[in-house]
Amino acid sequence: MSETTVPAGVPTLGVLGVPGVDPPDLERISGRARVEYADEGSLAALLPAVDALLVWDFTSDAVRRAWPGPGPRPGWVHTASAGVDRLLGCPELVASETVITNARGVFDRPIAEYVAGLVLALAKDFHGSWELQRQRRWRHRETMRLAGTHAIVVGSGPIGRAIGRTLMALGVEVELVGRRERPADPEFGRIHAGGALGALLPSADWVVCAAPLTESTTGMFDAAAFARMKPTARFVNVGRGAHVVQEDLVEALLSHRIAAAALDVFADEPLPSDSPLWDVPGLLVSPHMSGDTVGWRDDLARQFCDNFDRWTAGEPLFNVVDKQLGYVPDRSTP
Repeated sequence: MSETTVPAGVPTLGVLGVPGVDPPDLERISGRARVEYADEGSLAALLPAVDALLVWDFTSDAVRRAWPGPGPRPGWVHTASAGVDRLLGCPELVASETVITNARGVFDRPIAEYVAGLVLALAKDFHGSWELQRQRRWRHRETMRLAGTHAIVVGSGPIGRAIGRTLMALGVEVELVGRRERPADPEFGRIHAGGALGALLPSADWVVCAAPLTESTTGMFDAAAFARMKPTARFVNVGRGAHVVQEDLVEALLSHRIAAAALDVFADEPLPSDSPLWDVPGLLVSPHMSGDTVGWRDDLARQFCDNFDRWTAGEPLFNVVDKQLGYVPDRSTP
């Protein structure tokens, strides 16, 4: 948790909006803040005039571009996303005293459900059934039993833990990998340190990436990592596109080094229509939607308003990002 200084009088809240999609439920702060909206072109001019900034358009790099400029900067920035890599890509913001908070907690269960759906779809060959139905072909097959298979989930924060719990409910044996080792975790027994991943990969039937994007996790799934996996292993990435060296994943699939993969995040988003990833056999592509369930924007707005209430009351904020680590430490969430 962290405290911020609330300006005297009515503070000014800046909102980096999504064109045509304003945040819902900001009526809760009506009368307690002047709300000023900006887009990518106007954010730089707005920044010196706002006390806090809501990054509603969390896919934008506008903050990174606008922050290094003259004048004061807001003391608090909240992004409506779990990932903060776009913000931490700005050295001036990282070096400042500005507090960053994120949407940790909103996406845990939806992403866990999505991953479970992908795992079931890959194990039971739903894609093959759909294609055979389209061809009106009756072809009986045998599919994988999930119970007793082994998953490595990379990322031991709330999303990774929710994924682990959901897979365990399906009978999958789960091991979690985090930044540091925790030998006595109450749910998973032991959390492995990141350096142990290479030794764990050969035993995995499922490898799920749900890690924050940091310097140490960028490109962690490369040719060497895929070479350590079993030929029958399946890989799922719901973390960040930069976790994966995409060319190495394509080669691993084409050479049958691994059996299949599912990507919900990509180095370039939207994925260009001419990207070779669309046509790779054994690869399921989805458009960064694993956490986006019906009503998710309302959940994000409510979470921000809860933190706004704390900010105006002079109370510690929750979901405070450690700007050096690149994520919210466990102790920063109530």
